[in-house]
Amino acid sequence: MDLQNYKQALIELFDQILSVTLQPETYAQLALVLVVFGLGFFIATYIKKFVPLFADAPANAPLKPLRKLTGKLGNFIFPLLTILLLSIAVEVSARLLGQFWLVRTALIVAMMLVLRAIIRDYVKNDFIAFVFRWVGQPLLFLHLLNVLEPIIAILEAMKLSVGNIQISAYGVIRVALFGSLLFWLGRVSNSTGQEIIRRQEKLDFRTKEVAAKLFEVAIFVLIFLLLLQVMGINLTALAVFGGALGVGLGFGLQAIASNFISGIIILLDRSISLDDYIELEDGRTGFVRELTLRSTTLETYDGKDIMVPNEKFVTESFTNWTHKNKKQRYRVDFSVAYDSDIRKLVEIIKETVASHEQVLSGESIPFEERPDCEIDSFGDSGVNMFVEFWMMGIDDGKNRVGGDLLLMIFEAMRDNGFQIPFPQREVRVLNESMGK
Repeated sequence: MDLQNYKQALIELFDQILSVTLQPETYAQLALVLVVFGLGFFIATYIKKFVPLFADAPANAPLKPLRKLTGKLGNFIFPLLTILLLSIAVEVSARLLGQFWLVRTALIVAMMLVLRAIIRDYVKNDFIAFVFRWVGQPLLFLHLLNVLEPIIAILEAMKLSVGNIQISAYGVIRVALFGSLLFWLGRVSNSTGQEIIRRQEKLDFRTKEVAAKLFEVAIFVLIFLLLLQVMGINLTALAVFGGALGVGLGFGLQAIASNFISGIIILLDRSISLDDYIELEDGRTGFVRELTLRSTTLETYDGKDIMVPNEKFVTESFTNWTHKNKKQRYRVDFSVAYDSDIRKLVEIIKETVASHEQVLSGESIPFEERPDCEIDSFGDSGVNMFVEFWMMGIDDGKNRVGGDLLLMIFEAMRDNGFQIPFPQREVRVLNESMGK
């Protein structure tokens, strides 16, 4: 008996499918769907042809981030136009044909495919992609089938009470879904916006950094407020609570606020820039590699990073070796025997130092910046001398010019017969009779 019922049900289902297939309205809907796809493809091709910003970006060409973004958006012109036209076609089919199931099915499939393409091409975070794929897509599908409201009612009935707070399954799913969406949108907007700001050639480095950091803070605050709205938290009550909390945190977070404001001051007053060589008051040195609103990162020659709070650059003194002028003056000390021809040696040392490729020398260099050799003092064992020279950058790390010059001076003195004196003492006996 059951087998007969199944057979009868299958026969009735087949008859319904056959009757629907043979209806002229079904073919009219199919023709309407094909027309919509053809019209959408034609309009999208026309837009991409006459609006170059939406054309496909070359694969290997260096492009600005805004151009890359518009090129990617151009790929969605056709599916978005198709969805819009299918939405209109649903109403047209309902009024003219009295049915629209085939057009609506095409609309649902198109929307699901667009969401799938967005998740595949734009969501790089694995967790957010997982939430969109296994939570967002099913919810969108149920919504398009008009069966989501009963499911929402069931999920809202599944509540857990903790004191005066009620947590429903629907609330948890809603916060997880929309929170992930807001987090993804905030991250994409922040990275894209900062890259666009930093590529503005008309702005100097500090202005771009300030704008980028303020943009990051604005995005964070906006996403936070939207997430509170999604969670159903009353912002008016939160404002009163936040005012009281802010007073308490103000005392405990003075250092963070001070570093934040100091970071903005540093970027605006142009006292520090990337690749500047900084010497702190305690003797630590390094190149500026990163500027944030909390700290500044100095990279030392031995590969270590020093995280310096921004407040130190505002309240304490420091030395910026290369901020306004990359040229630096150094000196190398050496000694020579007393019986040497000092004037001849001075000229030899000048020529030797000037021959180094990183030492500034030549007729085009101002006289006061050319290598100069002088007597420093008369020592116990010989004449103490030094040579001053100018070079670009810092004499350390990859620019170890001082060590090279000491070796060149040693070889030049040896080749020209000059001697570097050894420590010596002369002892005289003043009264020889006392020693007898």
